[in-house]
Amino acid sequence: MSLFDQILGAIENPNQQGSPDQLGSILGTVQQLAGQTGMDQQTSQMVMSMVGGYVRSALQDQQATQGSDAVQATVNQLSGTSADPQALSTLFSPAMQQQIATAIGDRTGLDPNLIQGILPTLVPVVLNVLQTGASTQGMATGNNPLLSLFLDSNQDGDVDIGDAMNLAAKFLN
Repeated sequence: MSLFDQILGAIENPNQQGSPDQLGSILGTVQQLAGQTGMDQQTSQMVMSMVGGYVRSALQDQQATQGSDAVQATVNQLSGTSADPQALSTLFSPAMQQQIATAIGDRTGLDPNLIQGILPTLVPVVLNVLQTGASTQGMATGNNPLLSLFLDSNQDGDVDIGDAMNLAAKFLN
């Protein structure tokens, strides 16, 4: 099952936290940020995909060292649709933040300083996407099939937040 299918499943399942309003808020934040920074849809999708990949790696590291419940707690605590420097600093050291901004800038042609400035918003947005799969009954990652799929390194590598966001935008329209 794809990441997008999991998001849709979470929206349709009353036992999961996802809702059309939550997804709309997430997409609205990304579209607003793209508009403010002059990114076209393809570039914003690429940026979201890359940020999603870095978040995935950071959460996988956290899962390996602290366990699945800690990952779900991080997602619950730090997800949102507004800038949250704590979310960024919790997952990435300042040096890693700079590396991420440079890598995204190199791939997209955007100024790394611009990327550095929007990372405090993009990281909570990615976490918010992951939170849509959380159970309304408990906090364990096992109760969040979306987060489990996102973190499962044995999947086919087709876990892409940017693609899922693009499909979600089409779904809501």
